[in-house]
Amino acid sequence: MLCSRSITLVSLYCLSDSSPNSNVSGRPTLCRNCGAIVGAGAANCAVCGASTTAPQLIEQRNSIHDNDTLRFARAVLDRPYKFTITFLIANLFVYLLMWDSSGLSNLFLTQGFPNEILIAYGAKVNQLVARDHEWWRLVTPMFVHVNLIHLLVNMYSLWMIGPYVEKLYGSAKFVVFWVVTGIGGVVASYLTVQPSLATNTFARFIFKAFDEPSAGASGALFGLVGVLFVFGIKYRNELPEGFKRAFGTGLLPIIVLNLFIGFIGSRSIDNAAHLGGLFSGAALALVVQYRRPGETQGNAIVWRVLQVAMLALVALSFFKVTQHFNAPRLQHQLTQAEIFDAYANVMNKAQFSAAAAIYQHDYSEMNASLQMIDTTMSPDPKGEELKQRIRALLAKAAAQPSPSPDGPKQTTPDPKLVQEYMALRKDYDAWLKTAAPKTDQ
Repeated sequence: MLCSRSITLVSLYCLSDSSPNSNVSGRPTLCRNCGAIVGAGAANCAVCGASTTAPQLIEQRNSIHDNDTLRFARAVLDRPYKFTITFLIANLFVYLLMWDSSGLSNLFLTQGFPNEILIAYGAKVNQLVARDHEWWRLVTPMFVHVNLIHLLVNMYSLWMIGPYVEKLYGSAKFVVFWVVTGIGGVVASYLTVQPSLATNTFARFIFKAFDEPSAGASGALFGLVGVLFVFGIKYRNELPEGFKRAFGTGLLPIIVLNLFIGFIGSRSIDNAAHLGGLFSGAALALVVQYRRPGETQGNAIVWRVLQVAMLALVALSFFKVTQHFNAPRLQHQLTQAEIFDAYANVMNKAQFSAAAAIYQHDYSEMNASLQMIDTTMSPDPKGEELKQRIRALLAKAAAQPSPSPDGPKQTTPDPKLVQEYMALRKDYDAWLKTAAPKTDQ
C-alpha cells in the first residue's frame, strides 16, 4: 500500500508540474482537448489527435505579451492630451471665421472658399511670401482649410493620431512636433512651386505648375505619422507586441496608401507638403526621447520653453494676419449663376489680355487681369484649373522679350505661347458648354 501510494503521488506531481514539453522529455501528460493520458514522447493525443504542446505554449506566450501590452498601455494612455483638443478647436474656430467672412454661404462648405478668403486668413502664396515678405504664411496654413470635407478629414486624423503622440512624448514635445512639422510641410510646398519642372505626371506629384493658395493641417498630420513611424522602429526592442504592431513598420500601409491617393489627386493635393511634414517628423523622432512609463521627463524646462515659443510664434503669425486682413465680407450668399457670371467675365478679360500680350506685346491690362483672377471664385474644379492656366500663360507672356524701340513694330509671336493659348481657348469653350448653369423656363 505504501509503495503504491508513493508511486501515485509521484505520478500526480509529474503531471501537474510538467513543462509544456513534458511529453517529449520522457514524462506522460494530459491531453488539453479530451483529457486522455498521453504517453511519454508522444506529441499528439492517441484518442483525439490534438497536439499537447503548441496550444499551451502559444497561450502562455500570448498571456505574457497581452499583460505587457496592458501594463504599458495603462502607464501611457492614461496621460492627458489637452493640446490635441486645443489644436482641433483652433482649426474649427478659424474655419468658422472664414465661413462667416464668406457670408455663411452653404456653397462654400463643399466647394471651397474663394481665393480672397483663403489668402486673407493666411494661406501660403509664394509670391506674397517672397515679394511682400509675409513670412507668417509659412505658419498659418496649418490652421486654414479649403472646405468642410478638407477640415473634417484632417480633424478626424488629428483626433486619431494626435493623442498617441501627445501621450507618448508629453504635451510640450507634441506642440513642438505639430508646429515644426507643419512649418516643414509649408516650406516644402513653397520650394516645389516650380513650373519649369512640372512637365509630366510623375514630376507633378511633387512640383506644382501654379502658385495657387495652399492650406491645410495635413503637413503637420504627416509629421505626427513620421514621429510614430520612427518611434516604433527606434524602440522596437522595448515595446510590447501590441505597440510594435501599431507603430513603426505597421504604419507603412497607411503611408503608402496616402501617397498613392496623393499621386492620383496630384492636381488638388499638395504632396510636397505631406512629404515635408513626414520627413521632418521622422527627423525629430530620431533625436527626441519619449516618456517611458514611470519615468520622469528629463529637460522639462527646456521643452516648456520651446512649447511656449512655438505657441507664441503661432499667435504672432495670426496677429500679422489680422494686421493685413483685407478680405471684403461677402454680404449675401452667392448663387451658382452669380459665381459663374463673375468668373466668365474675368476669364474673358484675361484671355483678351493674354492675346494682346502674346500677339502685340501689349501689357497694359496684365496687372488688372491678374488681380481679378486672384480674387475671383471658380464655379468648379475644372474652372479653377482653367483659371490657373490663364494665370500661368499671362506670366509667361509677360516674361517674353519686348521688341526693341528701334526695331519693327510688328513681331512674330512665340509659337509655343500661341499653341498654349489656342489649347486653353479650346478647353475653355468646351467647359462652357457643360458648366453654364441652367435657368428655369
